[in-house]
Amino acid sequence: MSAAPSQFHVRLADSTEDLRAAQRLRYEVFVEELGGDGPLVDHGARLERDRFDEVFDHLILTDSAQNDAVVGVYRLLRDDQAAAAGQFYSEDEYDLTALKTSGRRCMELGRSCVARNYRGGPAMFHLWNGLARYVNEHGIEILFGVASFHGTDPAALAEPLSLLHHRHLAPEALRVRSLPAHYQPMNLLPPDRIDRRRAMLQVPALIKAYLRLGGFVGDGAFVDHAFNTTDVCLVMDTARMSEMQRNIYAKGITP
Repeated sequence: MSAAPSQFHVRLADSTEDLRAAQRLRYEVFVEELGGDGPLVDHGARLERDRFDEVFDHLILTDSAQNDAVVGVYRLLRDDQAAAAGQFYSEDEYDLTALKTSGRRCMELGRSCVARNYRGGPAMFHLWNGLARYVNEHGIEILFGVASFHGTDPAALAEPLSLLHHRHLAPEALRVRSLPAHYQPMNLLPPDRIDRRRAMLQVPALIKAYLRLGGFVGDGAFVDHAFNTTDVCLVMDTARMSEMQRNIYAKGITP
């Protein structure tokens, strides 16, 4: 017996309508839910947008049971696209010299979100599946991008930030660093003062997912007051992933 076709479909946005649908979903998540804002956010039209939208590829997840509504989004920027744009998005927060001089294919991930009613189900599985196909198609070797904790008080995040620093700091060759003008230390507590279980409960699901795949964090956080978040830069070297982790990634995972 053949399996029933999935209601979910993953593809690259290929029209202005697709991009607007992605920006509306981002508005629901990053502005309405998380309290973010920005100079190009259109509150009247309910669009979360910025100056990088025109150069990123937008991977979108649609639900055929809801008239192909966009219910998941990932923004993708390969190194060749960044060169044409003049920079990566996260270079406003992090010094990416270690990655840019590595001689390896890099891609930045960002603005990952799933509609509220689809979280905890198969939606993220399908979105990650599509991401894995894109990575393989373009021969990407290093994935990176900022991921966020909600809130702008590092003291309230001392345990999870310190845990990431002590247990998941990127190796020197891949260690990006928060820009000096905005550098927020993550080494806020010594290891013996961290309750690992309690700390991990504060770590967002997406960050946990990257850590399970062998991801690392850069040196220092960035407090983004406009978005009401505290950002860390995640880096994943696909060559360092174990066979089991590759299998998980190739099949897609639900953070």
